Amino acid sequence: MASDNSYVECLVESKASPMVKFLSYLSLILAIIFFLSSLFLLGIVGLILCAGAGALYYFLSLNANIEFEYQYCEREITIDKILNKSKRKNVGKFEVDKLEILAPSRSYHLDEYKNKTLKTADYSSRVKDPQPDPTYTFIYDGKERVVFEPSPEFVAAVKSVAPRKVFTD
Repeated sequence: MASDNSYVECLVESKASPMVKFLSYLSLILAIIFFLSSLFLLGIVGLILCAGAGALYYFLSLNANIEFEYQYCEREITIDKILNKSKRKNVGKFEVDKLEILAPSRSYHLDEYKNKTLKTADYSSRVKDPQPDPTYTFIYDGKERVVFEPSPEFVAAVKSVAPRKVFTD
């Protein structure tokens, strides 16, 4: 991190839903059962079912271990989704100039946006009811609500560029 806050990044591990974990373990068990049954009973059909269950396990295991990386660089916020610590996907680029507001998610500053119908994206750790709430919400271009968990340095860097749009309560 530079001392002038021109580049800040932080990494947040997201908690997978219990259903995704359960389905990934179930698909692994089914793949093993189909493979063993292909040796004795089902033959080629068992191998096809084994491959299908194995592919399902692969995709479910990617979504069971998700991290979000937030980067602030030169008046731009970039959010990347890292799947299973191996695949990176850019999920959003947001210009600070188009931000309407950035505030803690439970802040009274966001009250005027609560009843508006906005597209919502949640890039936080999805931990239920942590105290204090680490999530921040920003409204982008009047069309999108983004929930994320930036570090205090990240918020300070954005606030140094747009002090009237960023609130820390």
